[in-house]
Amino acid sequence: MQLEELKSKFEEFLRQKGYKITKGRFEIIDKIGDYGSHFEIEELVRWIANQDKSIASRSTIYRTIRLLQEFGAVREVIKLGNRTIYEFVVGKPHHEHLICVECGKIIEFYRDEIEELQDKVCEEYKFTPLNHRLEIFGICYDCKSKRA
Repeated sequence: MQLEELKSKFEEFLRQKGYKITKGRFEIIDKIGDYGSHFEIEELVRWIANQDKSIASRSTIYRTIRLLQEFGAVREVIKLGNRTIYEFVVGKPHHEHLICVECGKIIEFYRDEIEELQDKVCEEYKFTPLNHRLEIFGICYDCKSKRA
């Protein structure tokens, strides 16, 4: 899905839920699309403020992220200590994450075998999956090399 299509569907979502449709919310979508990586909301707030202070307030960004989560365009992917990391999933295929507990690096990966095993387990237990995420926490190659 491209950004313009996303914005159109998001506008429809906002109307159905009875939320205000504001220019700022759509500018935030553009900025999240430009940001291009995993983010903490506060980190995104600072980045947007450095880009253009007139776009939206901190509270508008937080509320818009929550709405985009409800809509399905933003996903919480990692809880690491007191940090919550999100990603903009529009236009991205499903994937999993390796997270370095030392430097915070996030490596995305996908394996058919993992998906097939999850499907098999759900079928075995007559379970209907709605969503899933796999996070593997460890130490990346760079951090491991620095230790040696």
